[in-house]
Amino acid sequence: MKLIPTEIKNNVLSSMIQILNKNRKELLNANKKDLELFTKEDQAMYDRLVLTDKKIDEMILAVTKVKSQNDPVHKEISKKELDNGLTIINKTAPFGTIMIIYESRPDVTVEAAVLAFKANNKILLKGGKEAIYSNKILVDFWHQALIENDLPTDYIQLLVMNREETQAFLKNPTEKLDLIVPRGGEKLIAFVKEHAKCAVLVSGRGNNFLFVDENANWEQSIKVILNAKTDKISACNALDKILISTAIDDYQEKLKNLATILENNGVSILADTDIRKVLKDATPIPNEEVWKEEFLAMKCCIGAVDSVDQAIIKINKNSGGHSASIMTTDPSKAQVFMEQVDCAAVYQNASTRFTDGGQMGVGAELAISTDKLHHRGPLGLNELVTNKYYFFGDGQIRE
Repeated sequence: MKLIPTEIKNNVLSSMIQILNKNRKELLNANKKDLELFTKEDQAMYDRLVLTDKKIDEMILAVTKVKSQNDPVHKEISKKELDNGLTIINKTAPFGTIMIIYESRPDVTVEAAVLAFKANNKILLKGGKEAIYSNKILVDFWHQALIENDLPTDYIQLLVMNREETQAFLKNPTEKLDLIVPRGGEKLIAFVKEHAKCAVLVSGRGNNFLFVDENANWEQSIKVILNAKTDKISACNALDKILISTAIDDYQEKLKNLATILENNGVSILADTDIRKVLKDATPIPNEEVWKEEFLAMKCCIGAVDSVDQAIIKINKNSGGHSASIMTTDPSKAQVFMEQVDCAAVYQNASTRFTDGGQMGVGAELAISTDKLHHRGPLGLNELVTNKYYFFGDGQIRE
């Protein structure tokens, strides 16, 4: 793709900031239409759909921060001078065309587009039908910003397709796709992987674990658990599974204390066989597959483990590879846990809610990748480029 000068890209972002701020009422009215048509009994999806003046401020801030970041394209990664006189320079390069598939969140329409555009990519936005009015007006805003700066509108496109049309598009896209990011649950990810003909970068699935070690500060653990579980249930960094060391002092009393606090905060509990020996009224975990589920709801599983090694095994078997936390005052145990747990983000004595581009200093994010290639964690501006090798010679041939 033709590289757009940084100044022009930033001018587009300046235009978008002004358009968003000037047209708040129109955007909120469009979002109101989506909310009025929303019929599913899915509180997490509804929460992600709602736009407010605060959310619009956050959109504007995201665009502003990306504008202030250095252009990630055409930057020198390495340079080598060979004995034969060839000069080889490795530089960053745009992916080309990125497709993102997501549900409910209109703010993704801003964050994904601003990142893809500044990294000189085209982006195809396949939002959910529940946010159609919000997404349409946001893409109209983007098109206004592009036109104001004499750029074609096809850099940012909204795809309005049902499931069958999406399947057909993935199998036979009308233009070359270089990367697809399905931002959602297991069914969406499986659907895209089954039908896509290009690279797929998985993101969005949480199912995060927290392990309370025998050396944990209990009061601190309760505070962290409550934040991770209840602060925002619709987030992929929310907590779903809690593992408690059976070696912790006052094990039974602390289990009862945890259960009472969770229930008082509206969190329902599913418990394994060992936990139910203490919490006799707790709902049993119906089957082992529940340990693999992302809830996006005010409920959690509590399980007992005998050691940090047992906790690591259970997490690696069941988690979504997103985030995991250990509560412990023992640095050696924390190191073992953090090195051996197979997640994009690992924590000691902190809430999983910090796995977020803004919180991690990345700024706006396209998604949180749980894949290991080409990047793991928040996909910010610097992660939306690939690389290209440039060879400079003077008639060299390979002998």
